Amino acid sequence: MRRPSVRHTRAALSGAAVLGLALSATACGGGASAGGGKQELSGQTLTVAGVWTGVEQTNFKKVLDGFSEKTGAKVVFSSTGDNVSTVVGSQIEGGNAPDVVMVPQVGVLQQFAKKGWLAPLSAEIGAEAKKNFAQVWKDYGTVDKTYYGLYFKASHKSTVWYSPEAFSQAGVKPAKTYQEMLKSGRTLSDSGVPAFSVAGEAGWPLTDWFENIYLSQAGQEKYDQLAAHKIPWTDPSVVKALTTLGKLFGDKNLVAGGGSGALRTDFPESVQQVFGAEQKAAMVYEGDFVSALVTDELHKKVGEDAKFFPFPSVDGGKAPVVSGGDAAVVLKAGKNKKAAMELVKYLGTPEASAIWAKAGGYISPNKKVPASAYHDEVTRNAAKSLTGAGNSVRFDMSDQAPAAFGGTQGAGEWKLLQDFLRDPSDPKGTAQKLEAAAAKAYGK
Repeated sequence: MRRPSVRHTRAALSGAAVLGLALSATACGGGASAGGGKQELSGQTLTVAGVWTGVEQTNFKKVLDGFSEKTGAKVVFSSTGDNVSTVVGSQIEGGNAPDVVMVPQVGVLQQFAKKGWLAPLSAEIGAEAKKNFAQVWKDYGTVDKTYYGLYFKASHKSTVWYSPEAFSQAGVKPAKTYQEMLKSGRTLSDSGVPAFSVAGEAGWPLTDWFENIYLSQAGQEKYDQLAAHKIPWTDPSVVKALTTLGKLFGDKNLVAGGGSGALRTDFPESVQQVFGAEQKAAMVYEGDFVSALVTDELHKKVGEDAKFFPFPSVDGGKAPVVSGGDAAVVLKAGKNKKAAMELVKYLGTPEASAIWAKAGGYISPNKKVPASAYHDEVTRNAAKSLTGAGNSVRFDMSDQAPAAFGGTQGAGEWKLLQDFLRDPSDPKGTAQKLEAAAAKAYGK
């Protein structure tokens, strides 16, 4: 199951530019291989699959072009669409498995590993990862002590985007604490602009709201325990986080259109309500990928018309840094293991990340990527915040859960948080329903 927070963004980015499902990157002359040698893969073909379409597919092709120039290999990319697991499973059964898959969430990577589909990454790749990434990224790519997935693309999901014009008119500044953010929101509302546009039409943005509050308020240890369902959703820390979230969701002065209006608002619309021609709210919470919509769909300038501040700390906790990401894995059923390992090794270099960083709409978890590589100052700051968090980064909690609980429209956590948005008056009752759904999905 594709992690939808990025999926919806990608669908919006596609626009009218619908690209073919197969893109090839061919050799472009001499140069060193990804490992520093000569063009040892010349004449070989490598197949790569991933969810990306539109702008993202085009920019990833530039990265594959860079690999081709270095190694002489031909690389063919195909889009799986959102249902990565189903598509890749069918390809394996049909005898035409890709060599490398860009896996979009921790749960899918773990599923692939447990099915025996993945080849362990080479020691060279492990050394590259150790050199260039915080240990937490290697941990998220590891299953049962075996390293399978190198994280190439990340999202910073702890960014609150705002209209500088609306803030200036209301006389408010970016908040450092959750309480300050609510107070500023009420000041904005009093000035005539509702504080937040909330995307409630799908459940995934609501899970992101909860995760940021929970990580800051309950701390990293509790977050990890809840993500693994080692503590129940009825734990007092969950009820407390829901209560905190409910203070925002239940205030019609803070949510544009109230809960009912938010439930009719999808993610692209939530961004448009803040940065579109007719402003309906001053802020929208979501990840760094908001910037791509602002630039490519709404034709506004990030850094001028749209800015962000870090999701604020809650009740004296640390400011949260929640992330998502796409990891490169090698399939056992692929036909070109050598080239596959070379590509994954290349994706672990600052050089590969810098190609997409320059194109825009991208953040790398690679701490060695120079700040100057990024497309604009705002993205540069988001990347610096993400890599600067080091091992404090926590992967999106719902991405770590079984899809039945953390990734299915109209079911599990998505549906229950939508119900909570509609009526946040009973945090304890919501926690009980979440635990019942989680227990069923986890098989407990």
